[in-house]
Amino acid sequence: MKILRVTYSILLLLACTLIAILITGTIYALVRAPGTGPVFQLGKSDETEQAEQIFLGVNDDIRVFSGLGRLRIPLSNSSTLILSIAFPYSADDTAFMEELAGKIGEFRAAAADYFSSLTAEKLINLDEEAAKQEILKKYNAGLRLGRIHTLYFSDMMIIESAF
Repeated sequence: MKILRVTYSILLLLACTLIAILITGTIYALVRAPGTGPVFQLGKSDETEQAEQIFLGVNDDIRVFSGLGRLRIPLSNSSTLILSIAFPYSADDTAFMEELAGKIGEFRAAAADYFSSLTAEKLINLDEEAAKQEILKKYNAGLRLGRIHTLYFSDMMIIESAF
């Protein structure tokens, strides 16, 4: 009987502590100034930090350009790379947005040129950040009305040839 009473007391104390933490956090969130950064963060990539520095305070309407679609790039060893590339841009800059839409073919070709000379084995050990920087240089070389600061790769898959 005494063990049940001690267990009940411990569980009640834990529940009260959790409720107090939640109430304190809620009150803090309500009185905290809007637009302030996180109190603490468990990790932050260089890409996220760079994008925040570029766009923070400049524009609240940031969108992701994913108009390149899914690229199917033949590799040098008869395998195929499936890749999607996207990047953030300011939605308020309509001239730059129109330039991006007009450069889709050039962007697709630049990415294909970079990856097509690689084999599947080299892609497996690819330094993704170096690849992003190289492609970013190619993209920005053709732009006149603005700059792309960060690239995101997704759907990166290698389809081995059957031969």
